[in-house]
Amino acid sequence: MSYRYTGDTHRALVASYRADETPFPTETDLVAPERNHARREIALLKCLLFPRLWNSGDNVGDPDAVQKCLSELGELFATGFRLYGESDPAPLVTTVLDQMPEIRDTLKRDVVAAYKGDPAAKSYREVIRSYPGFQALLVHRVAHVLYEAGAEEYARELSECAKTETGIDIHPGAEIGEYCLIDHGTGVVIGETATVGDWARIYQNVTLGALHFEEAENEEHMLRKGYKRHPDIGDHVVIGAGSNIMGPVEVGDHVSIGANSWISEDVPDHTVVFIADHPDLEQKPTD
Repeated sequence: MSYRYTGDTHRALVASYRADETPFPTETDLVAPERNHARREIALLKCLLFPRLWNSGDNVGDPDAVQKCLSELGELFATGFRLYGESDPAPLVTTVLDQMPEIRDTLKRDVVAAYKGDPAAKSYREVIRSYPGFQALLVHRVAHVLYEAGAEEYARELSECAKTETGIDIHPGAEIGEYCLIDHGTGVVIGETATVGDWARIYQNVTLGALHFEEAENEEHMLRKGYKRHPDIGDHVVIGAGSNIMGPVEVGDHVSIGANSWISEDVPDHTVVFIADHPDLEQKPTD
């Protein structure tokens, strides 16, 4: 192994584990059913971010064990970075791994959102182990950091693995706020330039997509890259199953979008959007 993590994240993660309180698991001797993953990176991420529930309880009190996991993950990251042309990946890898404690804190808030936002949720443990939306967010939170650090192509690899496992397609460039719940999740697509605010609830078969594509200049059959194509979703927004929000539109705060809605224009704050008896889309203020 050529990469060895030498920062302080392993100590910060151990401190984070020890600070966990009920209803998050606090035992270190739990035994859970094993799951094999096609990508070792994802298995390591689960052991680093929620070790008690992925048969890595020994990590909770052992910074050296956490450092070893970080080093193994960092080596895999470095291999991926080299594949896409990064000649000296170590500084970039360290920059990403240094953010693991903050990523863990954000994911714990996602667990809270899932437990509070789903009447079927029985425990935080169930959310962490079973909810596909949470599994997708766990990978996305890390993939987005990789994307922001300049490893866009490798970040996409990890996102595609999460999609294969969960049926949820989140581009690593998408910005997702805190306390996010993707419930059920199958068929959810969130595009590269989409943003989602805090306390969003997104149900199955929702698309935050592009409505039209622009042609690149001076190159035949090439679509333009790097421009805003996807929607911006505000805080406290509920997006019902089967809804499509298309193009660079803005959906305000405290908006509820009914199932199977098609939206291609801005939606103001405090609005309910729904499909009426006739085929036209309606918007109704809530105050």
